[in-house]
Amino acid sequence: MDNFAALKTAVETAELIDAHAHNIVAVGSTFPFLNCFSEATGEALSYAPHTISFKMIFLFTWTLSLDYMASGGAAITNALFCILVSKRSLREIAELYGSDLSLDAVQEYRSSSGVDSITKKCLKAARITAIFIDDGRELDKKYEIEWHKGFVPFVGRILRIERVAEKILDEVLCIPLSFSSLKSRLVGFKSIAAYRSGLEINTNVLKKDADEGLNDVLRAGKPVRITNKNFIDYIFIHALEVAQCFDLPIQIHTGFGDKDLDLRVSNPLHLRNLLEDSRFSKCRIVLLHASYPFSKEASYLASVYPQVYLDFGLAVPKLSFHGMLSSVKELLELAPIKKVMFSTDGCAFPESFYLGMNPIGAKKAREIVFAVLRDACTDGDLSIPEAVRAAKDIFSENARQFYKIKAVSESFDSNDIASLPVKLDINASVQDVALVRIIWVDASGQHRCRVVPKKRFHDLITKNGVGLTCASMGMSSHMDCPADETNLSGVGEIRLIPDLSTKSIIPWANDQEMVLADMHRKPGIPWEYCPRETLRRVSKVLKDEFNLVMNAGFENEFFLLRSVLVDGKEKWVPFDATPYCSTSAFDAAFSVLKEIVASLQSLNIVVEQLHPEAGHGQFEIALGYTTYDKAADNLVYAREVIRSVARKHGLLATFVPKYMLDDIGSGSHVHLSLSENGENVFMGRSGATRYGISKIGEEFMAGVLNHLPSILAFTAPVPNSYDRIQPNTWSGAYLCWGMENREAPLRAACPPGTPDGIVSNFEIKVFDGCANPHLGLASIIAAGIDGLRKHSTLPEPIDDNPDNVKDKVQRLPQSLSESVEALDKDAVLRDLIGEKLLVAVKGVRKAEIKYYSENKDAWKNLIYRY
Repeated sequence: MDNFAALKTAVETAELIDAHAHNIVAVGSTFPFLNCFSEATGEALSYAPHTISFKMIFLFTWTLSLDYMASGGAAITNALFCILVSKRSLREIAELYGSDLSLDAVQEYRSSSGVDSITKKCLKAARITAIFIDDGRELDKKYEIEWHKGFVPFVGRILRIERVAEKILDEVLCIPLSFSSLKSRLVGFKSIAAYRSGLEINTNVLKKDADEGLNDVLRAGKPVRITNKNFIDYIFIHALEVAQCFDLPIQIHTGFGDKDLDLRVSNPLHLRNLLEDSRFSKCRIVLLHASYPFSKEASYLASVYPQVYLDFGLAVPKLSFHGMLSSVKELLELAPIKKVMFSTDGCAFPESFYLGMNPIGAKKAREIVFAVLRDACTDGDLSIPEAVRAAKDIFSENARQFYKIKAVSESFDSNDIASLPVKLDINASVQDVALVRIIWVDASGQHRCRVVPKKRFHDLITKNGVGLTCASMGMSSHMDCPADETNLSGVGEIRLIPDLSTKSIIPWANDQEMVLADMHRKPGIPWEYCPRETLRRVSKVLKDEFNLVMNAGFENEFFLLRSVLVDGKEKWVPFDATPYCSTSAFDAAFSVLKEIVASLQSLNIVVEQLHPEAGHGQFEIALGYTTYDKAADNLVYAREVIRSVARKHGLLATFVPKYMLDDIGSGSHVHLSLSENGENVFMGRSGATRYGISKIGEEFMAGVLNHLPSILAFTAPVPNSYDRIQPNTWSGAYLCWGMENREAPLRAACPPGTPDGIVSNFEIKVFDGCANPHLGLASIIAAGIDGLRKHSTLPEPIDDNPDNVKDKVQRLPQSLSESVEALDKDAVLRDLIGEKLLVAVKGVRKAEIKYYSENKDAWKNLIYRY
């Protein structure tokens, strides 16, 4: 046992995030305490005490029973408490309460202390720091969610979609809540479709069939109970769309339940049709209750579908110790540990969160998780440190990241809650939106859109897309027709298919929505020129070959310009002339920057910091770190926000790399790292690797360095880009890397909080605001894959200004022509990016070179396009 002392300590002391629970009830509730231990009802409930999991003492007497039954609901609840306590539970509760070891003593303590006191004691003893409450369960005299906030640092709400729909129909009112009113607490949705019509969801249910189902529901009268499958499926599908729009997960009841659940249709394998539907591929789904008795099936789904996660809550409360152990082990057979989360499914009584009286809850969960991880260590599947990490992940860290809440502790402050991805009043989303912008970014890096009425968008476009000429990916920054040598023309049409996970209300135009689009030959068949699909495809190679995911965070530099008249002509000049990080500049631009930040946050885009930059009228906004695909999407929306908000204030925001040839340039620097199963594996381990970078990290970074001249054709895509990439301007003009060297194009970064000597990520400085972010990241990943395949190594870092040692380092391409030439010779990028797309990109770049070389002042017009 000494071998497992560290593991046991980690398990016993880990803080818990209870990701699925229900309201606590007041004294006097008629809710049967016995329901904490069984899903049975009526006469069947009487057999619950005879299950292996229960082992109770029958200590009630005729007098006790008659007295309690005669004294009303409060006494009934208390009587059930006395009756249903196991020997072991009684001992542990008595120890917790500091009472004598008898039912009478424990009951006297409960009665005299009150619900508030015992709730505080139970949740503190359980070390629960956050609870997510599904308040859709009907409980007599239940406390509202707000009440629970007095006992744990963070309380989130799980919105049960079927119950919301029933309330709407019962009251014949509009939705009785707004997302803005839930902003501090809504963490996810939940469906109990398994109880009503089963998990074989028809993702293409027709509206007319749903209407007929609604009529059936209404004809049944009040109180409304939704059981019609077509109507349930329709609600479910639209709930998924809303969940994707607001980046909220959805919990789904799976496996066993009470007797109105048909176990045959609650197997999570029935969800495969839904999971295969590309419209919902980014909707994060949690399978509740370990899907028992289908735990193996749930584990399989979590292992093959990136959007599927697991919660083992009900596996613990309702099973014997062996049953619990087996179920949790089955979950971990295939599912990544990073995808498994804890919950108590606690309900009504505080003891169900701590112990559960059989015993269950947090205390029993710790015993089960310890046993499972101990066995894994014994079998050689995990090391002790890995098991310790797994315990923390399962009990809190996985949920913290998945539900996007910051660390909570006893010193909790409500201001520490991360901004939840809840942006708008749902009524505005449903009723007031008139138009939807469908946005794509072309090969030249320009943002373009098609706009359709809301009704047409929902009736037709979501499934069939909108038509677009194939020439769209051959256009340059100066001409809206396909460039020569792109092999694209006005012949042929593709479909822009909206990615509903990116759909949001436009912050500066609340009567419109915007959504990013994928390019398909026809719905369901991606077009080989699609930038977003290219990024996914290259990233899949990284994942399939090396089990790695690239994370990214962009820094946006831009100029704010104001309009003046010079000789009767409009001219755009810098907003101000203040120096780097000037407080005066921030004050002057505060109204604009404040609205930009608010708009980004409403889109669930994290802003890490912002400041005035060195150029006149120049500012920088650093976005939060996230996965490669989300980072690229966020950058597109960030550019939209910055330009549009500036325009609203009468200013022009531009990302042009070199707005003024005699001033500093603007980049879109990107910080990158690699993760494996959610853990940063770019970082080295003290003393074990060179430069503080892991072997994997070094190989990937070396690949990027080796292909950097070719990558520039994607990340520095216009001739003006090379006016920026000059020595002594912190833009990275030489082919090298350095430790915290801002003159190197690749900078190994050690941000605050990183252990001394350890590198957490690296920055690429030769990425600017004219680049298509999806193509730019795709080229970087492709280069990194080559480095991993070849086990490439980094040269010695340059610890000086490279311009001072230029005899030792090679200059990066000094023109777009040179980077296109490098790309033309790069077989690795050609194979991974795709021959057709590469031809189109090179054709567009050659058109840029020709036009801007023939029109020397034309670059000045770039401010209207970027």
